[in-house]
Amino acid sequence: MLPLVYHPDYSFPFPGEHRFPMEKFGRLHGHLRGLGIAHGDNEFRPGRAKAALLGQAHCPQYVSDIVAGTLDQKARRRLGLPWSEGLVKRTCIAPMGTLFTAQLALRQGLACHLAGGTHHAHYDFGSGFCIFNDLAFAAKQLLASGAVERLLVFDCDVHQGDGTAAMLADEPRAFTCSLHCEKNFPVRKQKSDLDVGLPLGMTDRDYLDTVFETLENLLDTVRPQLVLYDAGVDIFEHDPLGRLCVSEQGIADRERGVIERCRRRGIAVATVIGGGYDDDRDALARRHGIVVETSHELATKPLSERSEAE
Repeated sequence: MLPLVYHPDYSFPFPGEHRFPMEKFGRLHGHLRGLGIAHGDNEFRPGRAKAALLGQAHCPQYVSDIVAGTLDQKARRRLGLPWSEGLVKRTCIAPMGTLFTAQLALRQGLACHLAGGTHHAHYDFGSGFCIFNDLAFAAKQLLASGAVERLLVFDCDVHQGDGTAAMLADEPRAFTCSLHCEKNFPVRKQKSDLDVGLPLGMTDRDYLDTVFETLENLLDTVRPQLVLYDAGVDIFEHDPLGRLCVSEQGIADRERGVIERCRRRGIAVATVIGGGYDDDRDALARRHGIVVETSHELATKPLSERSEAE
């Protein structure tokens, strides 16, 4: 049974005209409930991280300013999100959600977080709708606890995982890889352990070839015990912030190919949903659901029945 990590406070009352689709988390959960993939037996609810725990990954003063709402106006503008108690609550829960998902994946081989992928958050500032970096937080906690000795952050969001790269730059046990549209946010890129800049307008076949070749090489060379997989769907051809031309079928092929390649090597996979900005929120929720639907299918079939993605 596929473990799913979710909290109802991931979506809260939020300005409807805002570019960030805060309601997508709740709609994703509802979509998966409707499919019978999410149900009481496989849903796990994370707790809220205390400031001291978040301060083990982020600057303690920055954490304090976020929680207290004392960020200056320039820092708030860089976040791109209006501060509220609801925002603080979900922001302190989501990193724990990714950590919980990773712990479940290590036990069961595969688990999905119905949020996460806030990869633009840096040590002492937030950016691009990201406040705390759940990927870097989870990686640091897992390595510090000895849960893993090597892990791979495989980031397929259309935007570079600049915050993750910076926050894990001095951690040799965490390998960061970002496959992103080169001419897109952020303008100033950071140095991941491996960056693969993709050209504007890249379509399915070239995109999938690049993703799979990159992943196979990394699984052979890094030999991670866990892959933190950012399955951003802002690569979609009609995503307003994407600038690539990947179809929904291409997204489905990516999810199957990434997860199967890890599973065949016995490597645990924890997925997060990453970015996606379609104004049609229900269509966006269904698109984010592809990685969970694929994981559900693969988790419930014996390995001998799984087909290798071409």
